[in-house]
Amino acid sequence: MSLPIEELTPRQIVAELDRYIVGQDAAKRAVAVALRNRYRRQQLPATEREDILPKNILMIGPTGVGKTEIARRLAQLAKAPFIKVEATKFTEVGYVGRDVESMVRDLVGASVRLVERERIESIRPEAEKAAMFRLVDLLDDEKSSRIPKPRPGSRISMDLMQKAMETFGARFEESYDADHTEEMSKEEARFTAQRRKKIEKELRAGKLDQRMVEVETEEASNPFIQVFTPQGMEEMGLDGNPGVGPFQQRRSRRKVTVAEAKGILTEEEAKKALDRPGVNRDAIRRAEQTGIIFIDELDKVAGKQGGSGPDVSREGVQRDLLPIIEGSTVATKFGPVRTDHVLFIAAGAFHMSKPSDLIPELQGRLPIRVELDALTEGDFRRILREPRNALTKQYEKLLAVEGVTVSFTDDALDEIARLAAEVNSKTENIGARRLHTVMERLLEDVLFEAPEVERKEYVYDGGMVRERLAELVKDVDLSRYIL
Repeated sequence: MSLPIEELTPRQIVAELDRYIVGQDAAKRAVAVALRNRYRRQQLPATEREDILPKNILMIGPTGVGKTEIARRLAQLAKAPFIKVEATKFTEVGYVGRDVESMVRDLVGASVRLVERERIESIRPEAEKAAMFRLVDLLDDEKSSRIPKPRPGSRISMDLMQKAMETFGARFEESYDADHTEEMSKEEARFTAQRRKKIEKELRAGKLDQRMVEVETEEASNPFIQVFTPQGMEEMGLDGNPGVGPFQQRRSRRKVTVAEAKGILTEEEAKKALDRPGVNRDAIRRAEQTGIIFIDELDKVAGKQGGSGPDVSREGVQRDLLPIIEGSTVATKFGPVRTDHVLFIAAGAFHMSKPSDLIPELQGRLPIRVELDALTEGDFRRILREPRNALTKQYEKLLAVEGVTVSFTDDALDEIARLAAEVNSKTENIGARRLHTVMERLLEDVLFEAPEVERKEYVYDGGMVRERLAELVKDVDLSRYIL
């Protein structure tokens, strides 16, 4: 099975990222090359493939400029297992907290879910057939109650039968019972087939979707417990043989509509058909060969050793990260996982420290450095207009659910961008996230009153935006708390 790496050129990868992220061309180019290098590596002979190691990336830039979004969209593009972790959650060995190996276990868990989802989609047609069969069983409440009984005159009369029994004894009775049973079973099978065919036809036509049925589903009991390990507090999953002791499957009955039951039973049938060991093997391979781990807030563990207080484990966390990023084998509940070819993308604002404050060994494990630019007013304008998931489009879709139409003129978007940039300059610069606070404040009344208001159309222009937000922006103290 070939790895799910899209055969896109770096230029095409950047174009795909441009659909969601404004600017930051240097960062996009760096991750595009990293992704393409993975494809190139897979084309090499197996003997040479092991020697090609990924070039890990360090993104440097203020908050809210798109560091996480670039990594997340890259993983979606490559259909690769992806997790995001904060470096501040980890502690040096010997302190209570998560150990760095847990990020690899999380990556494998994400990979298992990804492979499971793909396998379920591939066997969905067969699962839907099995689910349809079960649904017909649930809806076939008549069963054999309407099977026609033999008409009184259709067989040997009772008197004649009685005489035959007296003459030939039990042999005739046995012969009659066998013939009668065979005739009835054929008639029952024919009648049942016709009835089930009719129910299935109505099911597929959606005529029974609102009917209530009681379904019995399996609830896997796979408990998690928190334990103290030598590396600190860890959440441990208990794996065992399903159906034995605490691992047995619990059965529960639920009353749902036929429409809901279709989805529930299809999912259950698909999971039954999964080759679980095969899923786990494929997931480990995917995690090892295409996994991406995004380590955020790396700058928070940078800096020289303080020697006491809460910063005591900073340098220790960096040293624990070294073997994971360089390549080591981590034991997981799905099997051992090698991290040699996992792509690590680290990020941090580095406004209180510098990349050179990291220990030299860790700097060497992150050879590709990319600096992301702070967002300007012009970037904000583009963010409000261009991406597929632009904030204005999100609010338009949300309010459309209530039957309310919201639109923004060009000068309104320009004014929103200007005010967001102004607040960022006067207070902390939180990048594009400032647009969320400004938009939420602007639309606060409409969002609150939408279910009850009679007016169903709102057009925001520059004047309305200034009227609503200008005074708030001018008051620096107030904007610190509200915007």
